[in-house]
Amino acid sequence: RYPTVEKRAKVFNGASYVPIPEDGPFLKELRLLDDDKDFVERHDCCTHINKTTIYRLSVGGEELWPVVAFLKNGMIYASVPLVEQTLSPHPPLISISGISQGLELLFDIQGFLYSSQKNDTGLNTKLSQLPNLLLQASPFGTLLDANLQNSLDNINFASVSQPQKQPAWKVGTYKGKPQVSISITEKVKSMQYDKRDIEDTWQVVGAVIFKCDLEGIMPNVTISLNLPTNGFPLQDILVHPCVTSLDSAILTSSNIDAVDDSAFSGPYKFPFTPPLESFNLCYYTSQVPVPPILAHIHFYNTGPITQLEYKGSFGQLEKSLLICIIGQKFPKSMEISLSGTITFGAKSHDKQPFDQICIGDTVYVKLHFSILDYTLTGCHVDQHSVQVFAIRKTKTSSHWKLNSKAPAPVTYG
Repeated sequence: RYPTVEKRAKVFNGASYVPIPEDGPFLKELRLLDDDKDFVERHDCCTHINKTTIYRLSVGGEELWPVVAFLKNGMIYASVPLVEQTLSPHPPLISISGISQGLELLFDIQGFLYSSQKNDTGLNTKLSQLPNLLLQASPFGTLLDANLQNSLDNINFASVSQPQKQPAWKVGTYKGKPQVSISITEKVKSMQYDKRDIEDTWQVVGAVIFKCDLEGIMPNVTISLNLPTNGFPLQDILVHPCVTSLDSAILTSSNIDAVDDSAFSGPYKFPFTPPLESFNLCYYTSQVPVPPILAHIHFYNTGPITQLEYKGSFGQLEKSLLICIIGQKFPKSMEISLSGTITFGAKSHDKQPFDQICIGDTVYVKLHFSILDYTLTGCHVDQHSVQVFAIRKTKTSSHWKLNSKAPAPVTYG
């Protein structure tokens, strides 16, 4: 909480000013860690389905909006940006710069807390550093630099002479062994209905994450994303602002276009000047033909399982659990199936959990899984395509050599 920001909010909003509640009531109203899941109309009614990370909270009969919040690794990240314009009716989110700044800061806090920490001790150490880092990154509540690693470097950075101009967005420089870390993550969201008259839908969203530890103030890096011969083109590519140039064919490919042989399928070349911290070089989508898992399970609002019979085509099955351990490699067919029959006992509302939504046609199942060292699109980075160009300042000097053997003009005065 910044008193300066609260004062500005009071001055601008006047009688309509809504104070930020204490942490306990704030988190309870946010309901991101609510375990009882009791139905509350203002939160759970179908007319209030929240499709973004922007929330509105009820505080003493008044509305606190906008609240930027999300849940990650069991921890809630939240901020309340200052909006210096009329809030009734709500202005478009894109017109409120504080929302994007708040999201950027929260994402960087999350990345800072969980980067390179392997236990609770490391997390507690970084939590203890947060107050000082936020004072450095956002003095008096005005965000100057959402990069907390920059703030940490600025605190520990010894003042040295730097002949090359330091960019304003890069506070410190790296000293040490040069290395580039690359990670490609693809998330698949799929809706499967198990009905002939309703088509299953799925969406693939990928992210290329970079961490470049390179000496020099403005090193240039170039990498190429490649696809297999039968791979599906990447579409809707969004790049980080540090990318210096890009082929127009990469930016114009969209998922609303039909995929044909003429579609650009790479390689996708990205030249950029990396920041110090870990960052997302680009995001993309792809129209893959099938999702990685086809599953149709309906277990909601039922009694206890009394009998379970199942069989798998590959891997090791756990006894009494519907778990298949695939192991290190897939079979040559690249397909694995797990089928079974489950018998349920009588349902008791007093003992069995009951969900008012998951009834009849609204029954659904959430399935979470991860596959290491694998992308559904086949997108990968060839390590030989990574090129690093460090900008170095060359020192030059002038030398004069006098010929002492030849006659020279003499001047008398």
